Amino acid sequence: MRRTTRRTAAARVGLSSLLLAGSWAAFGLTPAATAAPDPAPVASGAVLAGMERDLGLTPAEAKARLAAEKEATAVEKKAQRAAGAAYGGSWFDAEKGALVVAVSDRAAADAVTEAGASVRLVEHSAKTLDAAKERIDGLDAPRGVAGWRVDPQANSVVVSVVGDQADGKAVRGFVERARAAGPVEVETVAAAPETFAAGTVGGDPYYTGNVRCSIGFSVHGGFVTAGHCGPTGQGVRGWDNSTIGSFQGSSFPGDDMAYVSVGNGWWTVPVVLGWGTVSDQLVRGSAEAPVGASICRSGSTTHWHCGTVLAKNETVNYSQGAVHQMTKTSVCAEGGDSGGSFISGDQAQGVTSGGWGNCSGGGETWYQPVNEILGRYGLTLHTA
Repeated sequence: MRRTTRRTAAARVGLSSLLLAGSWAAFGLTPAATAAPDPAPVASGAVLAGMERDLGLTPAEAKARLAAEKEATAVEKKAQRAAGAAYGGSWFDAEKGALVVAVSDRAAADAVTEAGASVRLVEHSAKTLDAAKERIDGLDAPRGVAGWRVDPQANSVVVSVVGDQADGKAVRGFVERARAAGPVEVETVAAAPETFAAGTVGGDPYYTGNVRCSIGFSVHGGFVTAGHCGPTGQGVRGWDNSTIGSFQGSSFPGDDMAYVSVGNGWWTVPVVLGWGTVSDQLVRGSAEAPVGASICRSGSTTHWHCGTVLAKNETVNYSQGAVHQMTKTSVCAEGGDSGGSFISGDQAQGVTSGGWGNCSGGGETWYQPVNEILGRYGLTLHTA
């Protein structure tokens, strides 16, 4: 981060100083490296260690899964094109170690298979399900509705309701209106999602007023993070309380994304912080991982945790309002982790928005996809 500042704790030299928020990015590497990076490995020690701890995999199983997920990511777009109008969504099947593509027309199956994916025949196309979800997005949801998403494995729009509020009149009314919009299934969840901002505490955060959040990913000129962490124009301070920059753009609710400028002696580097739990991870791109893929998260409160991608394009109903196009994961998080980085292998995925539960008893989290943030603000991801 700052060229003139060093930490005394050896375990944090370079790394934390860079990350203001403890979630990623600014590593104490010099801003301009002269040597070309080595070819990207199939798996880093950071990712493997997190997968072994949080997914219960052996080192060999973790390596094999990452290799299979990398292949699935490469196949996904090709298989979607092959399916054409019959495309019903896709996901990574961890047991098969392969991408599965749903198709609503048997005639498309052979082309999808030739593209390298397994096939499942379904009734509804992704276009039909997306249209139903869009109609539901236009409804006002009560607090007892946690969110809704297109689920390609269920081949329907899944509406999540909080268990102890499922029988309430407002929730039942919403579900009835949602069913009228198209194919809908209902699931119960333990709690409503909340954002993960936190009051000022120690660690390696970035601060906006008395709120602490976590850095997402370095971009050229700054970093991306969660929109609920601060409004446009809000000043940002680093772990040492020095000025970093300010929010150049911020959106919440509706979206949960923001772009913060970096200056005043700070710089950006393409790194996700491992917090001493694992080695720090270089960011090499932002290829989107499929549903079912493993994913890890770095944040200034709970540091490094891993899980899997559970769903995409979910509408999350926070108390402040609905946020659209979110990705759900099984990774835990807590207050202060908001804005932090989600990464799959060495590919940036998104910034932490919110969720339910904690890292003691478990829970789920949602992130705003990073490619959407880059496109919204015209940014370029800083990569190794």
